[in-house]
Amino acid sequence: MRQIVLDTETTGLEISQNHRIIEIGAVELVNRKFTGKNFHRYINPERDIDEGAMAVHGISSEFLADKPTFQLIAKELFDFLKGSELVIHNAPFDVGFLNHEIAKLPDNYGLIETNCNIFDTLTMARKLHPGQRNNLDALCKRYSVDNSGRELHGALLDAEILADVYLLMSGGQVDMNINPSFGNDRSPLDANTPLSRISSDRPTLPIISATKDEKILHDKKLENLRSLTGKCLWLDLGI
Repeated sequence: MRQIVLDTETTGLEISQNHRIIEIGAVELVNRKFTGKNFHRYINPERDIDEGAMAVHGISSEFLADKPTFQLIAKELFDFLKGSELVIHNAPFDVGFLNHEIAKLPDNYGLIETNCNIFDTLTMARKLHPGQRNNLDALCKRYSVDNSGRELHGALLDAEILADVYLLMSGGQVDMNINPSFGNDRSPLDANTPLSRISSDRPTLPIISATKDEKILHDKKLENLRSLTGKCLWLDLGI
């Protein structure tokens, strides 16, 4: 399963006012593991940036003056995204801006949602945590993801942080309480403990199957349990 965790920065909030994308950051996951591949480009929007937007991301028109336009990076972007599932926080915003840019291109790439599946982590977070704040900073705090380097929004950094949050939100149990520093009370990790990402190139764990003799002993143990209690769920289900 190939997923791309994506974020954008823009000149403002409203497509109706012809605001444009100025930065795209995207991180690749394959089978829920970081591959080390990403896409990151700054883009010349060919228009001014709203002061409010610049206060959020800190990207100036002067910085973008020598950067390529969206048209020049479009093919490279689509080659990276096509056929994947896009994981986006508040997907309608980013997808809307991407489609706004696509509509301006001379080539017909098709809408983003016709090239990729879309998964909105904001919708997911609202279902998991109804009535709570579910912006990226709040989710980082809730899932103990280190976002200390996020003084300003940046598309690639935010995509990397969102990938960590998404994997935790969608992975079930977050804290397995396996840590030699725990006391006898098995207290959970401190909420401020940063997430340590496991290397994607670590060796695959071996699968060790039970021997024939071990299976016989296991079945005898289950039969003993059933004789004591009158039932055994594993045997009843044929497990």
